[in-house]
Amino acid sequence: MTNTEIRPGGGPVGTEEIGPPQNRFTAAIAHILADLGKNGIFIALIVVIALFGVLTNGILLRPQNISNLIVQNGYILILAIGMVLVIVAGHIDLSVGSVAAFVGAISGVFAVRMGLDWWLAILLSLLVGAIVGAWQGFWIAYVGIPAFIVTLAGMLIFRGAALIVLGSSNIGSFPAEYRSLGNGFIELAPIDLGPRSSLDLVTLSVGAIAIIGLIVQQLRTRVGRQKYGQDTEPLAFFIAKLVLVSAGIGFFFYSLAAAKGIPVTLIILGVLVLIYTTVANRTVFGRHIFAIGGNRHAAELSGIKTRSVDFWLFVNMGVLAAIAGVIFTARLNIAGPQAGDGFELEAISAAFIGGAAVQGGVGTISGAIIGGFIIGVLNNGMSILSIGSDWQQAVKGLVLLLAVAFDVFNKRRSGGR
Repeated sequence: MTNTEIRPGGGPVGTEEIGPPQNRFTAAIAHILADLGKNGIFIALIVVIALFGVLTNGILLRPQNISNLIVQNGYILILAIGMVLVIVAGHIDLSVGSVAAFVGAISGVFAVRMGLDWWLAILLSLLVGAIVGAWQGFWIAYVGIPAFIVTLAGMLIFRGAALIVLGSSNIGSFPAEYRSLGNGFIELAPIDLGPRSSLDLVTLSVGAIAIIGLIVQQLRTRVGRQKYGQDTEPLAFFIAKLVLVSAGIGFFFYSLAAAKGIPVTLIILGVLVLIYTTVANRTVFGRHIFAIGGNRHAAELSGIKTRSVDFWLFVNMGVLAAIAGVIFTARLNIAGPQAGDGFELEAISAAFIGGAAVQGGVGTISGAIIGGFIIGVLNNGMSILSIGSDWQQAVKGLVLLLAVAFDVFNKRRSGGR
């Protein structure tokens, strides 16, 4: 029983109808399950990390391996950022590996053979990537050839162009500043903990700032939803999720601090994630990409210049492929004819594993990054276990198939409702 004020018409004022406890419990469970569905890819990443952590007796979770996860897979994560936008718009790009190899070879010509300043060589290489993207975007957007065909041709053209530039040989070694893009670390204030261990204070501080930023952002979002009467998850589940994610971020930055500090590749990746998340979610161009992927004909009728969006989308993909090519070349300190092999498949896999829809119109930058991390953990974990490359390819193919099957299943279930 509750005390209520009665309106003149007889209705109660100032009270909320509170259902039976079992109804509240059922609603809470339903909310949790829905939230788990939305964050399924993040949970999958945790499961994969835990699985290989156990199988490798904790070797995967050592600080050096956590650091290597970024350094060894940074170029795939960068390609995944551009690839998810291409897929959202309803296209595909099969040429990114060849473009990365071609730009890496061009950068070798600029930085090593011509002796240009490292920063000028990189800028010219990115310009070459933009020109390559404009070439492919022209055929796709203004001639009307499907992206699958254009980029398949591009995969062959630019692989051949890379071999021509290299002359079937390698180019190296690169300047130290150039190499730092792939192998450099930011370690400004190491704390000595003994003869074989130290922690970088700057890296720990960055991790603390990231955790505080996450907590503030999540609390503001929750308060805002409550203010406007929107549904929110149970408080206990909200706190548990926040603690789990904060612990993951803390462990990640602690591992970096215990290794060599923050990789330069991670800084580049972080800047790109912030920029492209903003572009995708808060700009007209980003909204147009999603509109085109959802229904191209409706987007055209609403006045969206679909050809222009497609053109600049592939220019952007060319630039990101160039960045990936430069970072990969910097990491190896050599531009070789085998660079870029399989990059396009791993970037596409990262986008689809991260939740991008096969039909277009659905996908997120964060999802693609998590998908890329899953592929990276699979690569590192299976390498530590000395699993052959044949089985590694089979496992990654199976993971991709299951991810797309899960997406199709969810869409059918939603359609049934």
